[in-house]
Amino acid sequence: MVNNFYVSMAPHIHSGDSIEQKMYQMLLALVPAFLVSLYVFGWGALAVTAISVSACVSFEYLIQKYLFRIKPTINDGSAIVTGVLLAFNLPSNLPFWIILIGALVAIGIAKQTFGGLGNNPFNPAIVARVFLLISFPVQMTSWPLPMQHGYVDAVTGATPLAVFKSHLGNLPDTCSMITGTIGGSLGEVSAIALLAGGLYLLIRRIITWHIPVTILATVFLFTFLLGVVSPDTYYAVKSDNRLLSALSYSLFHLLSGGLLLGAFYMATDYVTSPMIKKGQLIYAIGIGIITVLIRVFGVYPEGMSFAIFIMNGFTPLINVFFKPKRFGEVRQ
Repeated sequence: MVNNFYVSMAPHIHSGDSIEQKMYQMLLALVPAFLVSLYVFGWGALAVTAISVSACVSFEYLIQKYLFRIKPTINDGSAIVTGVLLAFNLPSNLPFWIILIGALVAIGIAKQTFGGLGNNPFNPAIVARVFLLISFPVQMTSWPLPMQHGYVDAVTGATPLAVFKSHLGNLPDTCSMITGTIGGSLGEVSAIALLAGGLYLLIRRIITWHIPVTILATVFLFTFLLGVVSPDTYYAVKSDNRLLSALSYSLFHLLSGGLLLGAFYMATDYVTSPMIKKGQLIYAIGIGIITVLIRVFGVYPEGMSFAIFIMNGFTPLINVFFKPKRFGEVRQ
């Protein structure tokens, strides 16, 4: 009698997905936003993205091959995704040497120091962005104005959040923020392009709705309450109708800054976000609250990167608290 019973290690069922497929699907979702950034910033967007991607891939190859002496994993696409996301958090006129430093921090410190993909506690692109913002605040906050196709010689101006924070200048209209004809980093200029890519990720089940929708809902509710409680202080469009004023304030926060980029493409990182759905909701609520607190009450006009960075640190604790019930376990 032939024994057809075999004991093997989990997982016993494979979905057919791979790291490579996930990463390249993420890159495909980022294409609309990249095309808009090319239209708005021209050669500067192309230069920053090319330098960031090539530097991240090169650093990963060199560190793995000559420092760790292991087979490089650059073909899995993770270094490319990190390079693109890092570029999307940078202004289109950032000097190349600062981009190289950011790529080294993302790959060398935030990723490979902890053992590579799957072991890093913090999102590499977020770590690099926060590091550069603290180390080079002037260069990282000099945002080229839209529809300039230069690189280092572009005329700079304030982002919508910076204008709102300083109360100097006129805020862009909603249509400009949706289409992308505003100043800012490469990946924050077009809400509709980011939403299109995020919808693609949801349809393809690369990500689930729990984190992005909860972040957006938290930011909307928090800012709406601020607008209702103090309409003379928190408003984007002045109106005699308190609810309309609060609604415009919430919509402004949803469409401006790196909120959509962070919610769909960075906070949903498999490695640095909680595994259980309940934990993901807590994680996302924390990101939304911290983002609004920094935007409204903090020194920096944008708080999305800091919020994700902080909640990445809480992910292990959330995973411990929201552990799934093991098969056969009887809880007292």
